[in-house]
Amino acid sequence: MPREPLSTLARLYGVRSTYVDVWQRHQRSPDESVLRILQLLGAPVDSMDDAPVAVRFRRQEIWQQLIEPVLVAFEGCTTSARLQLSESMQQARYQWRIDLEDGAAVTRSGRVAELPILRRRSVEGVTYTRRSIDLPQGLPWGYHRLRLEVGDRSCESLVIAAPLHAYDESSADRQKIWGVFLPLYALHRQANRRAGDFSDLEALMQWTATQGGRLVATLPLLSTLWELTDDPSPYNPASRLFWNEFYVCPEQTPEFPSCASARQLWHDSSADATTAQTPLPGLVDYPAEMQRKRRVLEALAAAFFQQDSTRRAELSAHCIDNPELERFARFRAVGERQGIGWPAWPERLRDGTIAEGDYDPSVFRYHLYTQWQVDRQLDALKDRADRLQLLWYLDFPLGVNGGGYDVWRERDIFVREASGGAPPDSFFTKGQDWGFPPLHPGQLRQQGYAYFIRALRNHLQHARVLRFDHVMGMQRLYWIPRGFAAHEGAYVRYSLQEMCAILMIESHRFRARIVGENLGTVPVAVDQALSRHGIDDMYVLQYETNPEKGPTLRSVPATTVASVNTHDMPQFAAYWQELDVQDRLEMGLLSESEAEQERQRRQQLRQQLVAFLAEHGLLDAADPTCEQVLEACQAFLAASDAGVVLVNLEDLWGETEPQNRPGTYREYPNWQRKARYSFETFANMESVGRILQTVDRLRRQARNSSRTGA
Repeated sequence: MPREPLSTLARLYGVRSTYVDVWQRHQRSPDESVLRILQLLGAPVDSMDDAPVAVRFRRQEIWQQLIEPVLVAFEGCTTSARLQLSESMQQARYQWRIDLEDGAAVTRSGRVAELPILRRRSVEGVTYTRRSIDLPQGLPWGYHRLRLEVGDRSCESLVIAAPLHAYDESSADRQKIWGVFLPLYALHRQANRRAGDFSDLEALMQWTATQGGRLVATLPLLSTLWELTDDPSPYNPASRLFWNEFYVCPEQTPEFPSCASARQLWHDSSADATTAQTPLPGLVDYPAEMQRKRRVLEALAAAFFQQDSTRRAELSAHCIDNPELERFARFRAVGERQGIGWPAWPERLRDGTIAEGDYDPSVFRYHLYTQWQVDRQLDALKDRADRLQLLWYLDFPLGVNGGGYDVWRERDIFVREASGGAPPDSFFTKGQDWGFPPLHPGQLRQQGYAYFIRALRNHLQHARVLRFDHVMGMQRLYWIPRGFAAHEGAYVRYSLQEMCAILMIESHRFRARIVGENLGTVPVAVDQALSRHGIDDMYVLQYETNPEKGPTLRSVPATTVASVNTHDMPQFAAYWQELDVQDRLEMGLLSESEAEQERQRRQQLRQQLVAFLAEHGLLDAADPTCEQVLEACQAFLAASDAGVVLVNLEDLWGETEPQNRPGTYREYPNWQRKARYSFETFANMESVGRILQTVDRLRRQARNSSRTGA
């Protein structure tokens, strides 16, 4: 069967049957994989033989669409929509009405024949004409509904009227700031061995502010199905709409002072956490810690629902403001009774019909109460950060667990028979299968991006900076159909313009900055969109070092969040000592000869980096230690034009164990390692204080220099 009909059909559905890999080689996805992805997108194909007919069907479908389901109008830009009609309707009259978010309306009418012609095409014997119809300029920012009528035909579209640029504080202090990063589960105090909670995060915020920092970043804090999963990855949440009660601080709930049983349980759990032996030293025992905390939270929830007070009215009001909350609590309660993931529930429950007898009311109330408390404590953290003039930086993950709430609630927009991932690269030579179901681009548009908007708002109501993980996923995502290997996937296209417009609106409404994680092989169009819309990107020093490029690091742009590494990379000390090369060898990602080549490459890299730092006056030791090189690297970033410099706290005491080894799940205890030192200890360490003082001094100098124009 010739490939051309399949390739044409793939293009018409937004599937890339070919792509350029990390080595700049053209790769073709297997025809069988492309065919399966087309089926999942709704193409009427059972086999390759169906492709020619399906092409004709798709072309008809495209040309018979009056207008796109989503239109974007950026402020200050002329925006035209494409109106498509058969030749028989060219003399008809049209009228449209835009219902604005604020209740006002804008109307227009005219004759189709008066509109400019963009294109004519004959499709299956019918001639269609595509004309341009201008949207009114000056629409207020927001999500508006357009209803178009042409003759006896009508349709509706979502109009996204957005500012061109993301929110910017418009002050000199916006630039040249610095902050710290540490996973919240890794943060702990001397008094106990528990994983960090929101009270610990507040302490870290306070300490960072006293050091001169203006930002605190951590990993996603979203809901986890503790009863079903043993995967603690924060990038595999049950929902992007709800939070993880694991991080609630019971002592900060209003019920705690008057609930004797909760106080006793908390005291006992604190004693247990101080003396208990975790499975491996320094690891978070999530099941044990969650079990201890749950007993305390259950006592607090029971105490709350036993009282008749104004706080019951507060919870009712919170549920009205958050209409999904009760449904989420029922989902969790049903899941705990069933003891299995929702895809294996009885059909009625699986389809979303839940009755009161399907769950334990006390479990429902527990989830209702704990989610409310998470929201309250997150609000308090945001207020605290604002008072400290500190930005709180949250992470927006790319996907969600297929067995979680979001996929159960929004089955029409998730493609459960595929998973997101990445094609082979120099690190993952067999590709990556991330396991989460991708969003269906067409269904997402038909829904008017309602789910995407709700998920963004859930984060932005609490954060001043939002990092958008794998930002190229807004333009294309690598799909792997079920039953295929990770290297057999294909890219599926999304509307980058529409998603950027939504980000712009929500950024301004919540007065938050947006950061796009654009590391690795990113399409040029994505980087151009980040620049056009004022979305900060990322500069990671360990990515920038490359022996083949010579000893010079790329200058750090002003519109970046700059750091030495990320949570998916080895700590600096491990990188410097080549420990990550040994990890890759043990995981089978490198052969012995390849590992030796990588060690030689790393040696050359070390020499070049030392020479570069010395040339810039940041390093004067002839044979510098790892700590001295790290301090020089941090100084290089701090003195740069970067808008934000993010310091990984664990680098400052020479940590060598990573928080995550990408591509491993069972092999290593990812997302579980506690910080080597308690908060009180590292806050008083000489190496930590010295490097942060250097960073703060250089950031202030860079800021003052930019103000004076020097």
